[in-house]
Amino acid sequence: MGRVAGKVAIVTGAAMGIGKAAAELLAAEGAFVVATDREEEAGCKVVDALVAEGHSAIFVQQDVGDEDEWKKCVDQTVKEFGRLDVLVNNAGVGWFGDVESTTLESWHKLLRVNLDGVFLGMKYAIPAMRRAGGGSIINMSSIEGLIGDARTAAYNASKGAVTILTKSAALHCAGQRTGIRVNSIHPGYIWTPMVEKALQSTASPDEMKRQIEALHPVGHMGEPMDIAYAVLYLASDESKFVTGSALVVDGGYTAQ
Repeated sequence: MGRVAGKVAIVTGAAMGIGKAAAELLAAEGAFVVATDREEEAGCKVVDALVAEGHSAIFVQQDVGDEDEWKKCVDQTVKEFGRLDVLVNNAGVGWFGDVESTTLESWHKLLRVNLDGVFLGMKYAIPAMRRAGGGSIINMSSIEGLIGDARTAAYNASKGAVTILTKSAALHCAGQRTGIRVNSIHPGYIWTPMVEKALQSTASPDEMKRQIEALHPVGHMGEPMDIAYAVLYLASDESKFVTGSALVVDGGYTAQ
């Protein structure tokens, strides 16, 4: 217990799935958590449960693709807790669509959340972390940010961009001796509401699920807590010599 005791962490997309698990684990390990999401009701339930367990947490309703809302989120975090130490850029969307069938509207909608949201989060977190003397930024990429999938053109593009943007930001922060580390996490398929919704959009959801599970050498999809533990490591001082790295947690998917 206490691996991130006293640290102040913003977790985006914290109402469900990986973000919820990360917020819960960080709080359990001593962090002050700012949980953000577009879904106010679900996000407030997460925070209410944390507070009921004796943890320090607040909810901020946020559209991560909106620059003004990022400014307000970081300002509110610093006002409430006095500093910012950890940013988990987790909020994301995903759906199937190859390069021919994907519309420009759908392309922009996905990149606005998955890429613009990460960029804006770093842009406004870095100055706050610099004032605090350092910090850790954790960007949620994907195995789809390392390998191609014919069925996920826009998602591939967004996560591939996050992978390299993370390295650029890591070098920027290290070069300025800010004490800020920037890393990405690359989950395999994790059984979350987002993945479940994407599968439901296919012609045969059960068969698609079986096919996806079979792609993982371990024989099954991951769980949100599998990724939350990776978040905890990167948020903690245990990873003080880790920056610009891509941490893969994928059940062997990309080892093949």
